[in-house]
Amino acid sequence: MPETPAPGPLTGIRVADCSTVLAGPYCTMLLADLGADVIKVEPPEGDATRGWGPPWVGDEAAGTRTAAYFLAVNRSKRSIRLDLRQEPFREVLRRLVRRSDVFVENFRVGGLERLGFGDEVLANLNPDLVHLAISGFGTDGPDAQKPGYDFIVQAAGGLMSITGATDEDGGRPTKVGVAISDVVTGLFGAVSVLAGLVGRVRTTAPGQRIDVSLLESTLAILANQAQNAFISGSAPGRLGNAHPNLVPYETFRTSDGEIAVGVGSERQWPRLCEALGLPGLAADPRFATNGGRVDHRAVLRPILAERFLARPTAAWLAALDRAEIPAGAINDIPAAFATPQAIARGMTVDVEHPVLGAVRQVGIPFRLSATPAAIRTAPPLPGEHTHEILAALGYAQAEIEALAAAGVT
Repeated sequence: MPETPAPGPLTGIRVADCSTVLAGPYCTMLLADLGADVIKVEPPEGDATRGWGPPWVGDEAAGTRTAAYFLAVNRSKRSIRLDLRQEPFREVLRRLVRRSDVFVENFRVGGLERLGFGDEVLANLNPDLVHLAISGFGTDGPDAQKPGYDFIVQAAGGLMSITGATDEDGGRPTKVGVAISDVVTGLFGAVSVLAGLVGRVRTTAPGQRIDVSLLESTLAILANQAQNAFISGSAPGRLGNAHPNLVPYETFRTSDGEIAVGVGSERQWPRLCEALGLPGLAADPRFATNGGRVDHRAVLRPILAERFLARPTAAWLAALDRAEIPAGAINDIPAAFATPQAIARGMTVDVEHPVLGAVRQVGIPFRLSATPAAIRTAPPLPGEHTHEILAALGYAQAEIEALAAAGVT
């Protein structure tokens, strides 16, 4: 990590972040990577994910133990803890909102209003505020009041129905191995916040409220599978690692492991057949086009599967690489980050934490040539920046001491 990162494209933008857990913090981490000053407003007990371990970093007896989960999405932020159930601390948030460009929160629908921060109040405090409200199911409709959890939304949003092994292989509906509904909600949230900031400059609109929900985000990423359902009139099923619209585009066992192979064009198909030593397949009229291969998937797959079993993974990867066929080993997570390509692209970064020492972080997945994103600081300790934030909000030393005595830490 550079000692003095160059200014990012969001330098000068302040974000008041009242979100917890994953979707909101992932969104605000992206904004922080881009240079925004993100002030993380935590409840008195801290963000819940500080306790979502193991694995842990730090020492419980010393009060430094932190869950890896929290460290994953809270870098480059400053932390203050406020009990928003009490008026002196709500005034701190009001001052922060007045001085912020963006406000991010994921309270249950109606929860923010009950604390005295409804839309009208926020607009009066700061007419230019871009307010991102993240919810489980949206702010209206029959499910608006339901709590939103990634796991539940993966089920309700249809994603689980197309994930997992086929019925023939004994599979059942399965969640994705990462909280993908939360993550994509954070991504859509970040995109919409950036649009709101641009809108303040390019249009006559001042600030605005943005609603993003886990359900709608999950429905949106169904993409081609949703379109398949609309056009066919039937629900897509689970295909394991196979693709619904391309064949072959899946995993195959080799003599010593497993390999992922993807044929995405008709030009690649005869090259694959040649690399496999099965040139006759390319001439078979059943398999000459992708549509034919999809229709005859059940016939073609066993032929390919038997051939892949004849050689080890490394040999097939070399042969397919020479033939310019997309293919890859199936890495576990440590192996994926240890590949030469991931290392070359800087996808792990060690950040110095004030009490935990060096903390390894996932790198930034986008590159801006003129205003680069950067990991600027390690994830904060709970309430680590309280004094400096209060001072910047105009609180005198005596007032800061009074707030500390009342419970701000």
